Amino acid sequence: MNFREANIGDAPGIAKVHVDSWRSTYKGIIPQSFLDGLSYEQRTKLWEKNISDQTNTIYVAENENKIIGFVTGGTRSTNKEVGASDLTSIYLLEEWQGQSVGKKLLNQIMTSFLEQGYQKIYVDVLADNKTKQFYQYYGAEYIKTVQLSIGGKTLDEEIYVWNSVEKVIQQSK
Repeated sequence: MNFREANIGDAPGIAKVHVDSWRSTYKGIIPQSFLDGLSYEQRTKLWEKNISDQTNTIYVAENENKIIGFVTGGTRSTNKEVGASDLTSIYLLEEWQGQSVGKKLLNQIMTSFLEQGYQKIYVDVLADNKTKQFYQYYGAEYIKTVQLSIGGKTLDEEIYVWNSVEKVIQQSK
């Protein structure tokens, strides 16, 4: 298994993980018509743009030269707090969940946040997403619930925060 910073050539592999993990993770949460409408081609273009954007930090997990997961971070435009940034996504193919891949990706992005001088990290997760327990396990504290719309459905999204990047790094080693 290899963990490394993403490059532009990774966009198709990241797009595949993105689409496939959304379809498995959000089945029964996000409208099926929205999930069915996700395309590898559209997501590849999105990830080419995301990787080219120097304000994003993106790492991939590979197994046998195939991308099986990724993590992204960067300060959202809504985050005006000094010294704070955002874990914007972490996705794994379903068959790799529960095998410490997410933990290693979390450690990688948190180490990067620390190197960039951030101490407080926010993460948003759909309230019905069972993987929110992952963030809670690594010490993320619930702040509030907001609503958003995906595919025409109003969903609750929970906002969590880590107040110590160092603690997350230690716990995720």
